[in-house]
Amino acid sequence: MTIEPLPSDAPLILVAEDNEDNRIIAVTLLRHFGFQVISASTGTDAVQMARTERPALILMDVGMPDISGWEATRILKADAATRDIVVIAYTAHALPSDREQSLAAGCDGYLAKPVDALRLVRAVREALLMPEV
Repeated sequence: MTIEPLPSDAPLILVAEDNEDNRIIAVTLLRHFGFQVISASTGTDAVQMARTERPALILMDVGMPDISGWEATRILKADAATRDIVVIAYTAHALPSDREQSLAAGCDGYLAKPVDALRLVRAVREALLMPEV
């Protein structure tokens, strides 16, 4: 099964990832499937970009160097202006307790890295309540 690209008015996705290779892969993949994508390499930048750009969804790495993705998510979910942004923890922290901590921080979903490319795109579409094509 393949996933068809989206129209040009596709949702904006913020990829918050400190590892440059992982960030480039996620951004390139999502753009390939038609999403508009911006990126941040720190938790602080992710919070600032979420507030100014209002993405529909954030792929949030939880292990960033300044503030964790968990803390960035708590900040965003506590703010009335950003609490409705869908946040998916996108992390190499793959223990059941890490998933629980991500959900407790306010993440709406959880993806353990490495993740298959089609699974990532499907997870983003599902989180945004977009139909499978």
